[in-house]
Amino acid sequence: MSLRPFHLAFPVHDLAAARAFYGELMGCPEGRSSEQWVDFDFYGHQIVAHLGGEQRVAHHNPVDGHDVPVPHFGLVLTMPDWQALAERFRAAGTAFIIEPTIRFKGQPGEQATMFLTDPSGNALEFKAFADDSALFAS
Repeated sequence: MSLRPFHLAFPVHDLAAARAFYGELMGCPEGRSSEQWVDFDFYGHQIVAHLGGEQRVAHHNPVDGHDVPVPHFGLVLTMPDWQALAERFRAAGTAFIIEPTIRFKGQPGEQATMFLTDPSGNALEFKAFADDSALFAS
């Protein structure tokens, strides 16, 4: 069975800023849009930025020595794609909540991860595994 794309709708305060971040910086192709929303191809998944407010991080949970923002969303990328995206964010001067790093070193579930926010304050995590079978390792 192949994995089906997910759909996520989230609030933004400025569609032009969302287009600049998701479309230009991240390279996500734009799909349909209106004056109130725009959807993006988020690595094969559909995300929709809806005008109507700002998302704020509700709290943080400690994970492997870092304060992880909750709520957040993101993707599990291949390691080369994760490294390329991290470099793209660094080159753009992106402020990270958690800098690109390796979490759970030497443990089940070891992963590359980074956290940041979009221009509306939505927290994002991008991660990668040297071996994708470690995604649900316990």
